[in-house]
Amino acid sequence: MTAETPPDPSIPTYPNWTNTDTILSSFFWGYIVPQVGAGQLGEHFGPKWFLFGTMIIGCIFNILVPTMAASLGPTGVIICRVIQGLTQGFLFPSVHTLLSKWTPLYERSTMSSVVYEGATLGIVVSMIATGAICGSSLGWPSAFYIYGGCGIVWAVVFVIFAENSPSDHKKISAEEKRYIESSNSISHERKKVPTPWRAIATSLPVWTVVITTCGQAWGSFTLLTEIPSYMSNLMNFDISSNSQLSALPYCVLLVITIASAPVADRLISNKTLTIGATRKVFNLIGTLIPAATLFALGFADGSQKDLTLALLVLAVASTGLIYSGSQVNLIDLAPNHAGTLLGIANGSSTVCSILGPLSVQFFGSDKTDPILWRKVFWLAAGLYVCGGLFFGIFSSGEVQWWNDPEEIDTQNEEKKKENC
Repeated sequence: MTAETPPDPSIPTYPNWTNTDTILSSFFWGYIVPQVGAGQLGEHFGPKWFLFGTMIIGCIFNILVPTMAASLGPTGVIICRVIQGLTQGFLFPSVHTLLSKWTPLYERSTMSSVVYEGATLGIVVSMIATGAICGSSLGWPSAFYIYGGCGIVWAVVFVIFAENSPSDHKKISAEEKRYIESSNSISHERKKVPTPWRAIATSLPVWTVVITTCGQAWGSFTLLTEIPSYMSNLMNFDISSNSQLSALPYCVLLVITIASAPVADRLISNKTLTIGATRKVFNLIGTLIPAATLFALGFADGSQKDLTLALLVLAVASTGLIYSGSQVNLIDLAPNHAGTLLGIANGSSTVCSILGPLSVQFFGSDKTDPILWRKVFWLAAGLYVCGGLFFGIFSSGEVQWWNDPEEIDTQNEEKKKENC
């Protein structure tokens, strides 16, 4: 969008836009708002129609980006991204609620990883395809039209075939329904399970997930949004090579995540490790390795391109292990409240998703300066380490007492007796 010389002169570009980092982060201004409320609504009414709505609205405003850019400039794009963020804030809490209802205990890591790696697959495809589209006569506006159209098609297919839970699905067998519902520690009654806000707010295991997720969000979104800029400015790759090489770390991430998740489930089902120990091990590896590689990247100056690219791939790809660690841990702790808990963690980490990319702008404007990137990478590495160690020390894999309404009532009765 900001190229000085587009392949086709008839395609509008905006080389004078200087606030691109602000535009990139503006999605999260809206995204942070509905998180907890989205989880509550999904648990109360079911997540199906919220997922449909978020995709339809988000895709419409994706299609509108080129028009808004032409008419209102950067402000128009920011408006589109903020609205997309507001609607997409329902996405992960709704998905987490679906996972809590549809995943058996010993398949939880695998199913969660497969579902969430859809996002990684989208990154891989879009980085490669967008580079090709922008470098062709179609131009960058076509990317917004294509992706928006694909999202609308997905939403229609989803709303036709998906259901909120096994009990709502008309075609699921009784045996499969019984298998799923007997092992996921969730209330299958139609009535709303009350949210134990005080218990959640004082739960150390919940806070461990929130803190490590914040560190992961800072690092992962810094890499996601800035890898193309880093490769272009410091490693001098052109746009075609840039798009393909930028996607390479996420290709490896996809493989590592899908391959490691069954290992986590096997460790749990075979009683080799407890659920809590498995989450700790996978999360520690998935945070400490990226931290080490980001620290090493701080010494890169762009002259050793192969080594730099290998470190970038390792930094991104090793984070795939967190999907079998902290990412799924909220379902372990309280499957009845998985959507709300995900909203809390996701909403908190969104602040870091905003600040991470903006840290590049904070450290300087010269993106060809290796010292700027050293500061960016070392800060992200430090946050990875802090979050990973905190989770490794204080996390839990046990279902919390406040997940079950009957346990909450029992606890309240005991407190009343103590007060008397």
